[in-house]
Amino acid sequence: MPARELQEQLNALREQLEQNPPLSEVEREDLHVLMQQIELELELETKTKDSNIADNVNLAVERFELEHPTLAGALRNIGQALANMGI
Repeated sequence: MPARELQEQLNALREQLEQNPPLSEVEREDLHVLMQQIELELELETKTKDSNIADNVNLAVERFELEHPTLAGALRNIGQALANMGI
């Protein structure tokens, strides 16, 4: 089930953030806001074609790819789970 997969990926990202990677406060806050948006999308279980959340995830992947590849990998997985849900 895609929603469960997405929740698992969010949990994995949350665990990585708990390990306190070297992120600025702004980067950390941006990730938390993005995670909240994704969690809201899960709660609403909408199947709209609105790609705003997916776009935000993709932008975050690009932002963290070089300096934080593990976080970027977790974000890529979240993006894939969103795509699998049709979001």
